[in-house]
Amino acid sequence: MSAKLKVTVNCDMGEGYSLYKMGEDDQLIQTIHLANVACGFHASDFMIMDKTVLLAKHHNVRVGAHPSLPDRQGFGRREMIMDPDELNKCFTYQVGALTGFLNKYNIPLNHIKPHGAVYGMITRDIHLARASAQVAKSFNVPVMGLAGTCHQQAAVELGVPFIAEWFADLEYSPEGTLLITREHVPVSIDTVKTRVTTLITTRHITTVNGTLALPEDVDQVSICCHSDTPGAVEIARTVKKLVDSYNST
Repeated sequence: MSAKLKVTVNCDMGEGYSLYKMGEDDQLIQTIHLANVACGFHASDFMIMDKTVLLAKHHNVRVGAHPSLPDRQGFGRREMIMDPDELNKCFTYQVGALTGFLNKYNIPLNHIKPHGAVYGMITRDIHLARASAQVAKSFNVPVMGLAGTCHQQAAVELGVPFIAEWFADLEYSPEGTLLITREHVPVSIDTVKTRVTTLITTRHITTVNGTLALPEDVDQVSICCHSDTPGAVEIARTVKKLVDSYNST
């Protein structure tokens, strides 16, 4: 029998620019354990990064970097051709920017989680996955990604700690591939409850036509709640309540 999963809740945050913002970060920060902070290439800037890092410190939330393809207009959700060395440098640049603000407030970098389209690209392309994992290795932090894909394979190869991620507000194909969309559609609270309960009690992810088991070597999962999904705050509160209850038993 597999050991009990270690479960956390995470959210992508700091996804604004200048006077514009996406998501209710002030409320969402109270419902999570880990914050994935945008690093400037799909959203955020120096003012927002500073504010988001300080917000996380105030609520004792661990901070990870959320690097993206250089696609602010498309919010990082459009694929582009980028070779592994270029992606490695692209991520290093962004993580370095966030690390500057973390150092300012004496907060350690907790992990690296790629954003949007490149997240999906990394699940399919081992060369891009290795480039991403190498950045995590250079900053001496875990990489967060999709279990059972090139994300995890590259981390294992390079000896980088891996945090498996699962999404409460997105769907999965019958094969277990995350269905990444440019805009997130509404999802009911009952659906979220069923998906989360299935994951933490049976180690199965819900797909569009059934369930699939998590890989046996996965010992921790972080559940993501996107800030731009309609009803995000209620979804995150629901997930956090279920996870806290599970972790307390």
